[in-house]
Amino acid sequence: MAKSKKAAAARKGGRIKNYNWQFWAIIAIPVIYAFVFAYIPMGGIIIAFKDYSIRKGILGSDWVGFKYFIQFLTSTNSVLVIKNTLILGIYTLIVNFPIPILLAIGINEVQNRFFKKTVQMATYAPYFISVVVLVGMMMQMMDLRTGIINVILQKFGADPVNFFGDVGLFRSLYVWSGVWQTAGYSSIIYVAALSGVSQELQEAAVVDGASRLKRIIHVDIPAILPTIIIMLIFRCADVVAIGMDKIYLMQNSMNAPVSEVISTFVYKVGVVNANFGFSTAAGLFQSLVSFGLLVLVNMICKKITETSLW
Repeated sequence: MAKSKKAAAARKGGRIKNYNWQFWAIIAIPVIYAFVFAYIPMGGIIIAFKDYSIRKGILGSDWVGFKYFIQFLTSTNSVLVIKNTLILGIYTLIVNFPIPILLAIGINEVQNRFFKKTVQMATYAPYFISVVVLVGMMMQMMDLRTGIINVILQKFGADPVNFFGDVGLFRSLYVWSGVWQTAGYSSIIYVAALSGVSQELQEAAVVDGASRLKRIIHVDIPAILPTIIIMLIFRCADVVAIGMDKIYLMQNSMNAPVSEVISTFVYKVGVVNANFGFSTAAGLFQSLVSFGLLVLVNMICKKITETSLW
C-alpha cells in the first residue's frame, strides 16, 4: 500500500514537473527576447559619456563626461528640436487621449449588435495598416496636382493646398492621421472596462430617472476612472517619446522647421553623420525626461485620485 502511494505521488510529481517545464519554456521566450533586445543594449548608454570611436571600441574610447549633454542642451538646433517635440507631444496627448474614451462610450451605448460590430471593425482596422502604407496613402490623396483632396478643392473653385509643404499643417496631419489609425484599437481597453460596470448601478440609475447622458457621467465614467488614470500616466510619459518612423516619412525640406524632433535628430546626427556620442546623449536625455514625466504624473495622480502605477 505504501509503495503504491509513493508511486502515485511520484507520477503526480512528474506530471507537475512536466507542466511547470512547459509553462516556463513558454514564458522564457518573451523574457529572453526582452533581456537580449531591451536590457543588454542599455549598456550602450555609456557612449553618451565618451568620444566614441569604432576603432577603439566602447571601453577604449576617451571619456568626455557630460560634454555632449551640454552641447545638446545649448545648441540652437537642439532648442528647436526639443520645442518641436514638446509641442507635437502635447498636441498628440490632448487629441489622442480623450477620443478613444469617447469612442468606447459610444460603442458601449449602441444597442444594435450588427451596427456595433461594424463600427468596431471599421475603427480597429486602420491600426493594422503599416506606417509606411499610411504615409503613402496620405501623400497620394494630398498630392498637389493629382491628389483626390486637391482635385475636389479645385472642383469647388478653391486653390490646391500643398499639405506636406505647409509648416502650419504638418502637426495637424501627423496628429489627426494618428487618431484615425489608433483610436479604435486604443478604445479596446475602455470597452473592456465598460463591460465590467455593475448592471445593478445602471438599473438603479434608470429607476431614479437618470437620462442616458447622466448615466454615462455618473455611472460609466466613475467606474472606468482608474483605467483612464493609468492610461493617462503612460500617455504623459510618451509626450517626448515620439517615434521616428512616421515623422521621418512625412518630413521634407519645407516642413523641417516644425517636423524635426529628437528621434529624427538622433538618427541624422548619429547614423548619417556618425556622431554616436552626441546622438546617444540626446537619446538618453529623451529617455530620462520620459521617465521623469512618468514619475511626476504618477505622484500627482496618486495624491489627487489615489490611483497610480505604484
